[in-house]
Amino acid sequence: MMINEDIRDRLKDVEEFLLNKYKENKVENKRDWRTYEQQLANRIKGAICNLEPLINEATNIKIHRGSGRPPALDLKHSVIILLLKELIGESNRKMASMLALFSLLSGIDVNNKKVERLYSNYDVSMAIYNLHMLILKTKEVKDIDACGDGTGYSLTIKKHYASETQKRKDKAKEYSGTKAFVYSFKLLDLESKMYVAFGMSLKSEKEAFGRAMEMLKHVDVEIDSVRLDKYYSLPSYVDRFGKAKVYVIPRKNATLRGSWKWKDTMKEFVNNTIPSLNNII
Repeated sequence: MMINEDIRDRLKDVEEFLLNKYKENKVENKRDWRTYEQQLANRIKGAICNLEPLINEATNIKIHRGSGRPPALDLKHSVIILLLKELIGESNRKMASMLALFSLLSGIDVNNKKVERLYSNYDVSMAIYNLHMLILKTKEVKDIDACGDGTGYSLTIKKHYASETQKRKDKAKEYSGTKAFVYSFKLLDLESKMYVAFGMSLKSEKEAFGRAMEMLKHVDVEIDSVRLDKYYSLPSYVDRFGKAKVYVIPRKNATLRGSWKWKDTMKEFVNNTIPSLNNII
């Protein structure tokens, strides 16, 4: 019969094993930047060619507007600008400047405020969601082996999320009374490398996780297995995945208290540690 100490003993073995493995395999690999740039350019070109018909379909929406000034951009152009901005990784102001440079070719000339407002435009949000669903359908993302992870993005230059997490451990992942971070949780399909569902929160990674799981209910995707980090190694998180196989490395204070699914997950980790680690790492 397994007891709580079995989990802790196995965690010590895992930490020692991973440390030795890291020391053995620590090799400095230099990136071939020329090859990388060529591959990236080809991927971007292919993505743009494939995206255009999907964007046309995603933005084929009838929108009934009241009286007032019509929008400066149509829905298709709004979605394209937002996607290009994220792809290029520039600020709203620089993106607006770039559009001004190419206005002779495109006929689009907007300021940085119009680019910024795209993020809060409900029509654009609906079209982006439609596009996400169409891409999942096109790539036949259906029954998946997934991984899930949460992170935070600093809202101030005075704090860095990774540094705060190292100092405050899991406390950095919860609301501290000030809006220092925005939290996110994303579920990824390991085969297609497609994000399936995500959630955002100003409060905690836990709330972001909950919102991602709510989104998952509306996506026509079934999860066969999922890998999660230590922060989510609690019965309340594991149980949310129903019949799906869950792989986690338990926390140091983990116990067997919880649902039968949680007990089975811990039993699998203790009795089949190497296969479990191979599924996580």
